[in-house]
Amino acid sequence: MTTPLVVGIAVAASAYAGRYGILAWNAFKARPATPVLRKFYQGGFQPQMTRREAALILGVRESTAQDKVREAYRKVMVANHPDAGGSHYLASKIGEAKDMMLKKTRNTDSAF
Repeated sequence: MTTPLVVGIAVAASAYAGRYGILAWNAFKARPATPVLRKFYQGGFQPQMTRREAALILGVRESTAQDKVREAYRKVMVANHPDAGGSHYLASKIGEAKDMMLKKTRNTDSAF
């Protein structure tokens, strides 16, 4: 008589496990997709700005033409301008990135 009881408990346990597995799979499929490429540079800043870092900040390639660099600078600066609630530090780094990409020399001993 105990054998049907054990079989019933085993069937019920496997049904609950299957239900849990199906719910977990549906939750896994319904999660939002993570973007593969990020639009903006997410990392911290290096002590000395490099051309690669400047290109990442502005969202352009290192070999981009000067007019495209200026256009990218304007877009990033509009989004991060201190008068519009942006950071002075970020604005100075964006300006430094533009100068680096346009091959202008600039005194990097800023207050930030």
